[in-house]
Amino acid sequence: MNAKQLILLSLSLWSFSLDGQINKNKKTMNESTTHNNPLLCDAETGVCGVPEVGKNSSVKIDNKQKSIKVIYFTDPICSSCWGIEPQLRKMKLEYGQEIELEYHMGGLLPDWNYNTGGISQPSDVAHHWDEVSGYYDMPIDGDVWLEDPLDSSYPPSIAFKAAQLQSDDKAILFMRELRELVFLKKKNIAKWENIALAAEKVELDVDQLKSDYDGRAKTLFEDDLKLARQLSVRGFPTLFFVDFNGESQTVYGTKPYTFYETAILTAQPKATKSGYAKDWESLFKKYSSLTAKEFSELSGNNRKESEKILDELASTGKLEKLTTKNGAIWTAKPN
Repeated sequence: MNAKQLILLSLSLWSFSLDGQINKNKKTMNESTTHNNPLLCDAETGVCGVPEVGKNSSVKIDNKQKSIKVIYFTDPICSSCWGIEPQLRKMKLEYGQEIELEYHMGGLLPDWNYNTGGISQPSDVAHHWDEVSGYYDMPIDGDVWLEDPLDSSYPPSIAFKAAQLQSDDKAILFMRELRELVFLKKKNIAKWENIALAAEKVELDVDQLKSDYDGRAKTLFEDDLKLARQLSVRGFPTLFFVDFNGESQTVYGTKPYTFYETAILTAQPKATKSGYAKDWESLFKKYSSLTAKEFSELSGNNRKESEKILDELASTGKLEKLTTKNGAIWTAKPN
């Protein structure tokens, strides 16, 4: 369903209630660069982008298939959105039967024709990515900005919209592959060769993807940007949890899992949580790659024990491990 159809007459702007402003004394963040530039995300609030204060919004939906519609604004190179992956994956496992999750692109980096917040070139982002990697406990190697920097996040965003034309499920897998390429493998995902590599991995029709990328997907991406402006989305991740009556709860930025669960239960108090198998084999059948933070969130093991379990599985050949300078990711071996 086109998300624009969800927005009816009574649309005003949601007041984003940030639970903390930029801490200028925070040693792990550069106070001269975090305030205005979207690529330099504020780890304290978990936001990539510039927040805007407005009025409360009422988002109307006409889809009765699920209890709650979740409208998620993100970007392929949003480090805070990479930080939300453990919570998002758990939310899908526990409340997937209650929610309909829609992904929309926000357009984080149009190009480099600006100089705000103390940043004017890609190399300015590299150290910041290394810092937020530790904050979110998700592996991010900022050296991509030194070795093969992106000139825009628009190409992978348009490619995602092209993937959605083939399959929503494969599009989500495609986004994950793109993020692993840029955050862990230092690949420039604005280049078609790397976009195609991710598409092949999730078994998308690459020729069709290129045709849609050059055609219809551009319009769909523009529609996402328009919707983001209508909802006053200025930072990522932003998630609207919308009930049948069109009332919305908003979680703005990367937050602990309880924030997302509370939004679900506020939108639908009768929402029921599903149980799921938490052993490593079941989790890797559901998600073919997991970081230690993700495995900890999904399995219920503490963070230290989670990494120990994953390392033991890798040492016995049951998983493959990719180590970066800022952490690792474990992948299920192909059948």
